[in-house]
Amino acid sequence: MKEQQMILVLDFGGHNKELVAREVRAMGVYSEIRPGSLTVDKIKALNPIGIILTGNTDKCDPGVHQLGVPVTSSHDNLQSFVMEDCKARGDYDVDGYLEQKVAEIRQAVGEQRVLLALSGGVDSSVCAALLVKAIPGQINCIFVDHGFMRHGEPHAIAKAFEGQDINFVSIDAESRFLAKLAGVTDPEEKRKIIGHEFITVFEEESKKLGDILFFAQGTIYPDIVESGGDYGNLVKSHHNVGGLPEKLGFEKVIEPLAGLFKDEVRKLGAKLGLPNEIVNRQPFPGPGLAVRCIGELTKAKMDTLRAADHIVTQEIEANVNPAPQQYFCVLTNTPSVGIKNHTRIYDPVIAVRAINTQDFMTATYYPIPHEILAKIANRITAEVDGVSRVVYDITSKPPGTVEWE
Repeated sequence: MKEQQMILVLDFGGHNKELVAREVRAMGVYSEIRPGSLTVDKIKALNPIGIILTGNTDKCDPGVHQLGVPVTSSHDNLQSFVMEDCKARGDYDVDGYLEQKVAEIRQAVGEQRVLLALSGGVDSSVCAALLVKAIPGQINCIFVDHGFMRHGEPHAIAKAFEGQDINFVSIDAESRFLAKLAGVTDPEEKRKIIGHEFITVFEEESKKLGDILFFAQGTIYPDIVESGGDYGNLVKSHHNVGGLPEKLGFEKVIEPLAGLFKDEVRKLGAKLGLPNEIVNRQPFPGPGLAVRCIGELTKAKMDTLRAADHIVTQEIEANVNPAPQQYFCVLTNTPSVGIKNHTRIYDPVIAVRAINTQDFMTATYYPIPHEILAKIANRITAEVDGVSRVVYDITSKPPGTVEWE
């Protein structure tokens, strides 16, 4: 197997680093994003065949600046730099990535068993399929119902994995997660607490299954980039990156999707034979509805948000074609005055979010027709207790993020 070539995208605070990295990958060349603070020695250690500088490079270390070229808005110039100046082979694709990861997993795991954190979403499902291809019969999948899932989801996930060649275990942990999060309002703290509690549950369950040395999860590349550290500036800590405790209690963490953008994960899932309803399922954050509920989390607020979100899903799936790449509700922490059953109310506002995106690193709001938005608002305010009004989020990413927390 040939050594994989890489173009390094150094970020100096620009908004287009993700687009540049994806454009390079579209040329069949692997790319990685790193912060502009990376030293010359660390850059050379990564051994890129070319370096692209994005953002404001005025204060760039002269030594670093000499290694790379600033990005331009011209696709032709970027293509010329990557393919001609850097002499890229253009042989990076999902097939090669799959072959490489299967070999790596087999070599790392051997005949040992692996414990997989299975949420039922696209990333963890593709991770499961990849593990089954690499080490069939050696995977234990644990699904933790933390109480922050969407309407009917725990049952649907359990049913989807019935009869699969994996040991599937479902854990009802709603009460323990809510107890850990009591009184917590800061979104970063929520994510970290949820990440720590996830690992605690997995450690407990793994002991019941016997000695398991390897822990797997569906971390993807945008999770790593947005969580900061060596890969970029902090946007938000993903529970499977920034929220992990230092000592997992496992010998090694397996993250076979950590080099892929979301669209590449979907392509890999299709290549592995997963059904369309899983491969093209809209993303759902690991902390679930917990990061779509502003302020302190309670079961009553989760039930309100779950009911409103179910109405949004029903109406968009029935009336909007093509559907947005992602759509959901946010239960804000802002109450407003309203009237219900001829009585004054002072309840929270529900925000509806729907986006168009290619890679989930950038996004624009989806222009849902006003008559559909009106129907959604009418249904939520009429059918869901504890909601005063409904608003629609029309913010792009950047400056906003897809999620509110």
